[in-house]
Amino acid sequence: MPTVASDIEIARAATKKPIFEIGARLGIASEDLVPYGHDKAKVSAQFINAQSKKPDGKLILVTAINPTPAGEGKTTTTVGLGDGLNRIGKNAMICVREPSLGPCFGVKGGAAGGGHAQVVPMEDINLHFTGDFHAITSAHNLLAAMIDNHIYWGNALNIDVRRITWRRVMDMNDRALREIVGSLGGVSNGFPREGGFDITVASEVMAILCLANDLEDLEKRLGDIIVAYRTDKTPVFARDLKADGAMAVLLKDAMQPNLVQTLENNPAFVHGGPFANIAHGCNSVIATRTALKLADYVVTEAGFGADLGAEKFFDIKCRKAGLKPDAAVIVATVRALKMNGGVAKDDLGQENVDALTRGCSNLGRHVANVRKFGVPVVVAINHFISDTDAEVAAVKEYVAHLGAEAILCRHWAEGSAGIEELAWKVVEMAQSGTAKFEPIYPDAMPLMEKIEAVAAKIYHAGEVTATKAVRDQLKAWEEQGYGKLPVCMAKTQYSFSTDPTLRGAPEGHVVTVREVRLSAGAGFVVAITGEIMTMPGLPRSPAAERIVLNEQGYIEGLF
Repeated sequence: MPTVASDIEIARAATKKPIFEIGARLGIASEDLVPYGHDKAKVSAQFINAQSKKPDGKLILVTAINPTPAGEGKTTTTVGLGDGLNRIGKNAMICVREPSLGPCFGVKGGAAGGGHAQVVPMEDINLHFTGDFHAITSAHNLLAAMIDNHIYWGNALNIDVRRITWRRVMDMNDRALREIVGSLGGVSNGFPREGGFDITVASEVMAILCLANDLEDLEKRLGDIIVAYRTDKTPVFARDLKADGAMAVLLKDAMQPNLVQTLENNPAFVHGGPFANIAHGCNSVIATRTALKLADYVVTEAGFGADLGAEKFFDIKCRKAGLKPDAAVIVATVRALKMNGGVAKDDLGQENVDALTRGCSNLGRHVANVRKFGVPVVVAINHFISDTDAEVAAVKEYVAHLGAEAILCRHWAEGSAGIEELAWKVVEMAQSGTAKFEPIYPDAMPLMEKIEAVAAKIYHAGEVTATKAVRDQLKAWEEQGYGKLPVCMAKTQYSFSTDPTLRGAPEGHVVTVREVRLSAGAGFVVAITGEIMTMPGLPRSPAAERIVLNEQGYIEGLF
């Protein structure tokens, strides 16, 4: 059997064009690009502001079935589709999130696409890139330091040290830091208190950067962050600590979208990276809006399966940014569908049409859900070499019975040549004018009813339970003026339910909301269900064990 090149080997062999040449294709002059080496650059705020009067292109969302260990390839399909649209003569670009170091060194080992559908420079994007995540980490932790410093110097704001809600962050998976006690060591180190760390991509600062319209809006949202409560239970805001200005300064450059290219030298924005559990799981609004001014078709993605990423893309990002998607692509693989049908990972290479058909219920649920938002849908079957003709035919037949189309895509192996059929279908849908986008709940609906609406309409849950404390907290926020905010559901990505082992399309399950958090700066209320962690841990055998520099000084192990 021939040796297949790894993602990093394919990326390293790419012939990249100078980033100024990529910018010129979009009409971005060299003086409006801030280069980070020869192959990546930030786009100036001045240029972005000058595009505001231009018409918008068509917005295409790429989402997926619930993720499995078998792999789905959502980012790979996003990149491939962008290349495919350019191949058929359309002016297209992609917008994706920046990878987090934690998952890169944990399970994933990288997140810049795969095979012959990648964004490059792959190593840089997966590691430090242009420093955006470092800036977010620094801004977040500056605020944390200012809270403890304020208390140390007399606590003029009367902060209740038992009710400090602002934790610290770092961009690494480290379970040992989930719950800590800080300020030990005596009087000179402050007042000991319980705290903890989240991963940077779970930071509200990350969500704020990805939803802010410009620097002015960024600073206002940073000031709106609730960091603690006083002894009388009134909120303490970041602006009360005079932290918002300095935080905005640290984030000034991070607000500018990062321009890179695909393996086929097509333009891509890689900017922002909020978790799709605790936050909304989409790249920045500023990158998406700018791309829509520069290209006729913009392909973007939302994290995890459509029950999380697409729902939040529609109900949070599109609602808040005034975006109206024109079409959606749901990515599925034969392997993942068989896993949803009960096949063990080690047996996925064997043909099993019966299990595949059972597993298609997961795909069918996602197709129906996306249609509830008024957006036309096509299914992309991300091809694996082990797929059989009978299995592919079974998926196509199942989707046809839903009144949609499933298209086999070979972009991983063939690049844009393997995804032309999907590109033409997306153009047809986007140009049809059939999209009638609407969020699935109105702004005025009470917060608990919004949670119930998502659970019923998207998860097909039979009941939502919450303690009196949770319900009272939601009512209190409504009384404080936060009732019109959307809800951001923190739920396992592996199932429509809150049980990660329950695959397929479960019905009538119970969703228990165990905690709610107000992200006043980002502009949403987080409802935490199940056993969601805001600081992941590393697996038994983390990818970090296999990431090394070889004798030639090249990175190996990123994939």
